[in-house]
Amino acid sequence: MPVIVGSGDHTYEAHNDWAKLPEGWRFGDVAAIGVDRKDRVYCFNRGEHPMIVFDRDGNFLSSWGEGLFKRPHGVHMGPDDTIYCTDDGNHTVRKCTLDGRVMLEIGLPNKPAPKLSGQPFNGCTHTALSPDNHIYVSDGYGNARVHKYTPDGKLVMSWGEIGTDEGQFNIPHNICCDADGWVYVADRENHRVQVFDGMGKFETQWNNLHRPSGLFMTGGKCPLCYIGEIGPYLSVNRGMPNLGPRLSIVDLKGKLVARLNRLPADGTAPGQFLSPHGIAVDSRGDIYVGEVAEAAWPSLYPDKPIPNPLRRMQKFTKIAATSAA
Repeated sequence: MPVIVGSGDHTYEAHNDWAKLPEGWRFGDVAAIGVDRKDRVYCFNRGEHPMIVFDRDGNFLSSWGEGLFKRPHGVHMGPDDTIYCTDDGNHTVRKCTLDGRVMLEIGLPNKPAPKLSGQPFNGCTHTALSPDNHIYVSDGYGNARVHKYTPDGKLVMSWGEIGTDEGQFNIPHNICCDADGWVYVADRENHRVQVFDGMGKFETQWNNLHRPSGLFMTGGKCPLCYIGEIGPYLSVNRGMPNLGPRLSIVDLKGKLVARLNRLPADGTAPGQFLSPHGIAVDSRGDIYVGEVAEAAWPSLYPDKPIPNPLRRMQKFTKIAATSAA
């Protein structure tokens, strides 16, 4: 029986086993997902084959990145058939062709900047492009910083420091830009998304969130932001409802449009989540969600063994409102 989640114009059928891996292959945690102009899906994962590519029906096409990446974390699709891969394990951002040739590398592999120095990078988390192709990098695990680069990788400026005030961060975990050049940062442990102009000036923030982790923004006249939220890990509120894990869809003012979270949940059934970490939406409005499920499980369920197999990604096929009614 189909599993349906969401509501109204944002109703979806969940598919647990969408990706058809070659025999003997398995995903590591799928930290990020990208979709190109042909709706090919790029799964940046922490397994033996870091980048695995599928068509929109889940058929395997290719893989690359073996021996290149240490700990995949973020993906951003460039407008010129390129892909930006953020590796928090070796503190680099690499711009690659869609078949894996490195065109640009920012950061020194395996040479992190001093922790909380503000210098790039120490545990960089994600990358975004402005409309004029400036590169923004959220530097979130060992820093509390956003860095802005020219298209050819020269540092322009940086902003942010550790804290909870406007313009401060507590793990800037993801980043994206809209068509007007505004910069959106998932400030994960401050439970908000902060919005800046292209030079780092604070504009506003969205607060109706719980540990925002994944972030994806559509294009067009009325863009939407898809936000993967992590659930609570503390023993006192672990497993409590309405805190996540979940996927929220908001407009550019941060107003909630829809939420996808099938309850009750242990995160393993279709339509449920463990740690929605990477999000992408294709040309038909279908949503792809990657999860760092193995990393999240011990925090969510410290007294339970990790299931085998453990799902690390799923697809949500959009259903027209008339057919969902």
